[in-house]
Amino acid sequence: MGVTRGSSLLSEGQERSDAARNRQLLLDAAEALVREQGAEAVTMDAVAKRAGVGKGTVFRRFGNRSGLMHALLDQSEKKLQAAYMFGPPPLGPGAPAIERLVAFGRARLAGIEVEGDVLREASSNAERYSGAPYNVTKSHVALLLRQANTPGNTNLLADTLLAALDAGLVLHQHRVQGYTLEQIGDFFESLVRRVVPVDAQ
Repeated sequence: MGVTRGSSLLSEGQERSDAARNRQLLLDAAEALVREQGAEAVTMDAVAKRAGVGKGTVFRRFGNRSGLMHALLDQSEKKLQAAYMFGPPPLGPGAPAIERLVAFGRARLAGIEVEGDVLREASSNAERYSGAPYNVTKSHVALLLRQANTPGNTNLLADTLLAALDAGLVLHQHRVQGYTLEQIGDFFESLVRRVVPVDAQ
């Protein structure tokens, strides 16, 4: 009896491990499609083919295309959150608040082409601003502003700074207006340095 139960627990653990691996395989395939062809190319069929699995596997993991897009956004946010919470400075802890703000902006811009296309397909702006990913990021920016002794309403200022990094706007500036992501990052840095007190820089 004990052997059977142990075998059952082992198989359940293996199944969970396999499911996590399959989920990551599918997300990696979807992200590669976004980078190569844009978010409109991400269909359940295309992801299944890219990952080398049946289409049913994609539906079981994500439910539908919208679920897949939200999972991609969630993965992107978690990667950035891990970097600014636990990674090396200046993005992670250990650097002055203003340097961390600038590094955050440049890190956000580095993934903007994937995130921007996916965001456009996944949800409305209203959903985005009320969701946990945005609010975790906003809390981080507001905290850095407070650490830099920035005067005024740091929550509203955090929204303003994040608006300059809005995926839809940045993609328009980059693809239509012709600005490079480096130029947009330089402008974000100049914006941060204008709002943070001189004695904190």
